[in-house]
Amino acid sequence: MRFVLLGAPGSGKGTQAGVISEKLDIAHVASGDLFREAADRGDEVGKQAKSYMERGLLVPDEITIRMILERLTAPDCAKGFILDGFPRTTEQAKALDRALGEKGVAIDRVVYIKIATGELVRRLSGRFICRSCQTPYHVVSSPPKIAGRCDQCGGELYQRPDDLPETVRKRIEVYFAEIAPLTDYYREAGKLVEINGEGEIDEIGERLIAALPKG
Repeated sequence: MRFVLLGAPGSGKGTQAGVISEKLDIAHVASGDLFREAADRGDEVGKQAKSYMERGLLVPDEITIRMILERLTAPDCAKGFILDGFPRTTEQAKALDRALGEKGVAIDRVVYIKIATGELVRRLSGRFICRSCQTPYHVVSSPPKIAGRCDQCGGELYQRPDDLPETVRKRIEVYFAEIAPLTDYYREAGKLVEINGEGEIDEIGERLIAALPKG
C-alpha cells in the first residue's frame, strides 16, 4: 500500500498518518521530519534544507524530491508507505510518479482530508503556548485549568503570531490555492478520494481506511 495523505494545516493529517501507519504496518514518511533530521545530520542536503528553513522559505523541489526518494529506498518502505506533506506541487507529484514507475510501482491512492475553513480557523486559532515551559494548550480541546496560566509551571500563556485568526485564515487561503492544481492532477489520474475530516479521531480514521484500495 502506497498512498499520499493531503490536508490543510489543522486537518489532523499528521495524527491520522501516524495512526494508520501503525494499523497497516507501513512507514509514515513526513517531509517535515525529514527536513529536521537532515538539518540535524549536517550533511550537504541537510545544510541546504536548513538554509531555506531558517529563512522561513519552502525547501526547493529539487532538494525535497531528492530527500523523499532517498527515504523511500529504506527497508521499512518496502511493504508500503504513507506520504505526509509531500508532494506539495504537481511538479513534485510527477517526479514521484516517474521515480516509482522506474521501480515498477505507483501511488495506489491519494486521500484528501477536507474540512471547512471555519473549522480550520477555530482549531488553529485556539492554540496557546506557555512562555516559560512551551507546553501547548487549546481553548476547546485542551484548555488550561486557569485561563491564561500554564497548568505545569504557572507561566503566562500567549498566542503565536501564526495562530492569530486573521493570519490563520490567510494561511488556509494560500494552502487551498496551492493545493488545487495537485488535487486536480490526482483526480484526473483517478486516484483522489476526499473524506470528511470533521468528527472524532477514530471516526475519521475509519473513513480513511474505507477510502483505501482493498486487497
